Amino acid sequence: MARPVTLFTGQWADLPIEEMARKTSEFGYDGIELACWGDHFEVDKAVSDDGYCKQHRELLERYNLQCHALSAHLVGQAVLDIVDERHKQIVPDYVWGDGDPAGVNERAIEEMKQTARAAQRFGVEVVNGFTGSSIWHLNYSFPPVSAAMIDAGFALLAERFNPILDVFGECGIKFALEVHPTEIAFDIYTAERALEALDGREEFGFNFDPSHLHWQGVDPVEFIRAFPDRIYHVHIKDAITTLNGKTGIIASHLNFGDARRGWDFRSPGRGAVNFEEIIRALNEIDYQGPLSVEWEDSGMDREFGAAEAAQFCKKIDFKPSGRAFDAAFEE
Repeated sequence: MARPVTLFTGQWADLPIEEMARKTSEFGYDGIELACWGDHFEVDKAVSDDGYCKQHRELLERYNLQCHALSAHLVGQAVLDIVDERHKQIVPDYVWGDGDPAGVNERAIEEMKQTARAAQRFGVEVVNGFTGSSIWHLNYSFPPVSAAMIDAGFALLAERFNPILDVFGECGIKFALEVHPTEIAFDIYTAERALEALDGREEFGFNFDPSHLHWQGVDPVEFIRAFPDRIYHVHIKDAITTLNGKTGIIASHLNFGDARRGWDFRSPGRGAVNFEEIIRALNEIDYQGPLSVEWEDSGMDREFGAAEAAQFCKKIDFKPSGRAFDAAFEE
């Protein structure tokens, strides 16, 4: 096995952490990527309770689980977003507060800083997450969208995330944005703009997730090649397009799992993502971190899928060659 295979707990936050750890081990994973919601990893407790991180580590060790990353997707979404009632479902009560949008943005920024401090105390080096976006709703340029409006969105990224990244830097933690629709960066060109807006600072990189690129028509391998020194973490998630003349790629306001959608997520190995080429590209950039399964498949039992996905990852992963296949002719 070339890399540890881990399971992201974001889609399992309905389960207590003890049960989640046990299941993750039983499914065959080497480690676990803890979501900062539910009771899987509570940032406020991690920074205020001296025993919290130690107890969490002991819990994972009982099940022989590594932990290489935390995930702050939900609170990160509220940093740049234009906040509305949807955000109440995804941020902690103390971040939501009275629901005043500006206040939610401010408290989300502070929670991200605290997450870096919590990660340092817990002994991980990467926090995965979202940024949100103040300009996602401008993606289709009608009414016409000026360049200045888009520029303002990336300027807001710099204004709000540079102070967050200052704390990440102080703590020795990397922030890995999952490039994803509804975020400030959702493909290669917007990822380039995000890096430019932040002056290429080292604390900011990417949690590579091929599924979101695939359904947009972006080759995930090209993303790896575009940012070889910024792939700080990897999610293994599959997707498939199901365009049949009736369906549309914008998905028709139909929720995940609806057969009428033009695309959907699939359990790893059961969609159309070319993981063979992804592993080869990760080998080319010498990525040594975990392959973390983010399991999302509305048409499959999640326990069956998670166990199968662990074995799938171990099967597809391999170390790069240390020599040319025909080197023997030169000896």
